[in-house]
Amino acid sequence: MSLVPVMFISHGSPMYGLAPGIAGQQLNEISDLFEQCSAIVVISPHWMTRGNAITHSREPGILHDFGGFPKALYELTYPAIGQPELAQNIQTLLAQKGVQAHLNSRRSFDHGVWIPLLHLRPEADIPIVQISLNVDATPEDLVDLGAHLYSLREQGVAIIASGGLTHNLYDIQMKHQKVADYAARFELWATEQVQKRNLKALQNASVKNPDFKQSHPTPEHYLPLLIAMGATTKEDEFSQLTSPIQHHSISMTSFLWQGTS
Repeated sequence: MSLVPVMFISHGSPMYGLAPGIAGQQLNEISDLFEQCSAIVVISPHWMTRGNAITHSREPGILHDFGGFPKALYELTYPAIGQPELAQNIQTLLAQKGVQAHLNSRRSFDHGVWIPLLHLRPEADIPIVQISLNVDATPEDLVDLGAHLYSLREQGVAIIASGGLTHNLYDIQMKHQKVADYAARFELWATEQVQKRNLKALQNASVKNPDFKQSHPTPEHYLPLLIAMGATTKEDEFSQLTSPIQHHSISMTSFLWQGTS
């Protein structure tokens, strides 16, 4: 089996589930790239823990972990199964690298997992294991975590880091007339650093780029990008899924790395 993909997906607002737009269409168009995957590992900023945790359930179900949205959004489902054996393998793999992780058999998939996958794999036909976002991890730790997971790609397990290239919820304008200047600038800067594989800049974005603080009042939606970067190499074929910034301040741009071996 060839090296399977890695993605960083900007998952926007929960309304992305009902209104896929250009971003959702682009995910659907690359669905076939995941056809041969045995499983998908997803990291989402909506499951933050102290230390690392891994879902360990055959039927985890999903969380509608949001409020104040139309009834139709709460009626959406995504019946993908889990894969406890893979969760245990990941726990062992990380332990061999000196990284501890505990298995969680009660956690369901949050909307940072199932909403983008609703568009990427609408059939819900590939098992999923979710890894939490460790709030105690440094940016360097997150890149290392991605590197530790790299070998899963050789086993047919794709890696998806779900978040947002910009994510300022305090500055959302549902009927915005223009995109926030800071969001456009940061999206462009971050994309350039990803293309150049400038890990030092990406790990230190809060000091390297003056627009980081406005683009990410809290950093959790940015940090999964570092895990994705760690799980890729310069040999991967890189492409960008470009979609307009939504609601004034929410980037929908995503990145895809495809193995060449």
